[in-house]
Amino acid sequence: MPGANVRALEKARSLPADALILDLEDAVAPDAKAQARENVLKALAAGGYGKREIFVRMNGLETPWGHADAQAAATSGADVVLVPKVESAAQVRQVATILDQAGAPASQTIWVMMETPLGVLHAEEIARAHPRLAGFVLGTNDLAKELRCEHTPLRLPMVTSLGIALLAARGYGLSVVDGVYNDLEDAAGFNDSLLQAKELGFDGKTLIHPKQVERTNEVFAPTAEQVEKARRIIAAYEEAAAQGKGVVVVDGKMVENLHVVGARQQVELADAIAELNR
Repeated sequence: MPGANVRALEKARSLPADALILDLEDAVAPDAKAQARENVLKALAAGGYGKREIFVRMNGLETPWGHADAQAAATSGADVVLVPKVESAAQVRQVATILDQAGAPASQTIWVMMETPLGVLHAEEIARAHPRLAGFVLGTNDLAKELRCEHTPLRLPMVTSLGIALLAARGYGLSVVDGVYNDLEDAAGFNDSLLQAKELGFDGKTLIHPKQVERTNEVFAPTAEQVEKARRIIAAYEEAAAQGKGVVVVDGKMVENLHVVGARQQVELADAIAELNR
């Protein structure tokens, strides 16, 4: 949601999204940067965003606005400070230092945009940069531009980059969210991109318009049938474990601990979605 657009900041309070990115960077013109920062601070002070996780995307520290953005975000009440175009662990640590010095609460985390070739090549280094770091967001528009590749519906030209970011995030226990889909009129292409993102292993997808939220929630949420089966897997395995067995058969398939871990993740996700919607 562009920080310069007060109406968008207001509308965000009613969107059925898990998280909101209040943007001070790409969506804001240079001459509107300072006002956008004030708008976002006022909106967060007013509250009303419910259980949604609030991100503030700052400008990079190499810009005239980045340092002030980070300082302001530290005590804004935002859950996350999102840093654009990160290419090194040092950049993450610089932002973390500013947040610490500005009095950011320990609960405030840093997420980073992975949107350049160097960022992807340094993904492992970045992923272990600082304890505040909690996630990656793929900036696929910028990445396609920097790679000079076509931004095709199934993004085969950038699958290597997506995979490297996913590997680094999973290797260090970070969340990782896919990039945006630009064509608001292409429902079929958008649906394909959602399914691809879920199949690749992303935790979710960043969106550019409210009309994209509903279908995204449907794709990334486990179905009632999946949750019911997950609960049966957990119950059957726990019963088998109590009898000293390491495997059990559910619906004709062998189930061991790795399947139970996945089942627990699905149940936890379903419970979190239910809590968000209360």
